[in-house]
Amino acid sequence: MPPFEYYDELEIRPPEVRDADLMARLAGQITNAKENAPFFANLLKDVDARAITDRRALADLPVTRKSDLIELQTLAKPFGGLTTRIPGQLKRIFQSPGPIYDPEGYGEDWWRTARALFAAGIRAGDILHNTFSYHLTPAGIMIETGAAKLGCAVVPAGVGNTELQVRAIADIRPTGYVGTPSFLKIILEKAAEMGQDVSSMSKGLVGGEAFFPNQRRELADLSVVCTQIYASADIGNIAFESASQEGLIVDEGLLVEIVRPGTGDPVEAGEVGEVVVTTFVPEYPLIRFATGDLSAVLPGVSPCGRTNMRLKGWMGRADQTTKVRGMFVHPKQVADVVDRHPEVMKARLLVDQRDGADVMTLSCEVADPETTAGGKDALLAEISASIQAVCKVRGEVGFAEPGSLPNDGKVIDDIREFEG
Repeated sequence: MPPFEYYDELEIRPPEVRDADLMARLAGQITNAKENAPFFANLLKDVDARAITDRRALADLPVTRKSDLIELQTLAKPFGGLTTRIPGQLKRIFQSPGPIYDPEGYGEDWWRTARALFAAGIRAGDILHNTFSYHLTPAGIMIETGAAKLGCAVVPAGVGNTELQVRAIADIRPTGYVGTPSFLKIILEKAAEMGQDVSSMSKGLVGGEAFFPNQRRELADLSVVCTQIYASADIGNIAFESASQEGLIVDEGLLVEIVRPGTGDPVEAGEVGEVVVTTFVPEYPLIRFATGDLSAVLPGVSPCGRTNMRLKGWMGRADQTTKVRGMFVHPKQVADVVDRHPEVMKARLLVDQRDGADVMTLSCEVADPETTAGGKDALLAEISASIQAVCKVRGEVGFAEPGSLPNDGKVIDDIREFEG
């Protein structure tokens, strides 16, 4: 038996073959969105779908942000005009915190979680103890449909009722756990307290929260080896961890980009930015959907042999909006300031307090400020004027050496300390 098994041959195809396949499918999905989803019909009205043949062309399309869904859905209930089906033609309708309404279409493994379960070692005939919520939100169903695709039985445990869950595990003897890592630890500790044998549960797929190295070690010491899934209620499985545990491998059914927060501009390889996803399910054709999550692309191919893009993992939130002297300042505004000055390669807005007053300083990477038109002082004045014009609040400007600003995806770094 080879050291690694694969869900299908798609996982090990050459990257250029994968990219060509995704791009060949993209024009059809853009056409579907334009013709059948009112929101995208308006957003993409001037886009020729046939012209979007590579990632460079894709990057010219507008981004739709998850943070805008609540407002969009309020204006056009329940899905903001982003679906291609009326509500009664969908399989399920969920409500996530916000509230945000999430559709599910028909078809096997619509959320594409079977691939992540397989990578976690789950196989046909396994019994999964699924502790993701079944109440209004889609997480429980996401896993259940993937498990059904693999041929697994599922215990729909949901959240809470820890003692009853421990009893069910001891009696049913599931082989795998799915849920948050923190709840798995609670279950294992409660089982020890109750004197119940839950040792049948030796493998797990965890998500829904950060999974820290110490948690992984603690759970492994308790005889449950876990890998991660990175998923969202809008998209389903975005990326997953394999047995090599080196990065999250992007799902084969998605096109993923990393862009500079507040923009739709792809970042350089390895730079931290916002995860932007294009889906290919016909009912919910999300085109350049900005998740609000920060990550970065890892170089090379996974040691497990899967060849798709790897993400470093969840690295924070991209929505860094803050309020300065009574005015909201957004990452998009910082990007607009930078766009006005081609000399600026990258910028980061630091928000602090000085003598009890808010102060914001835009640090700009510029190769040699003295050689710019008008010199350093003129460029400082021009950028300061742009900050005032775009953000409606004054800001200071500083210059930084190219490459010196932190690679953490932050466009706005608010370091003020508030009492509370």
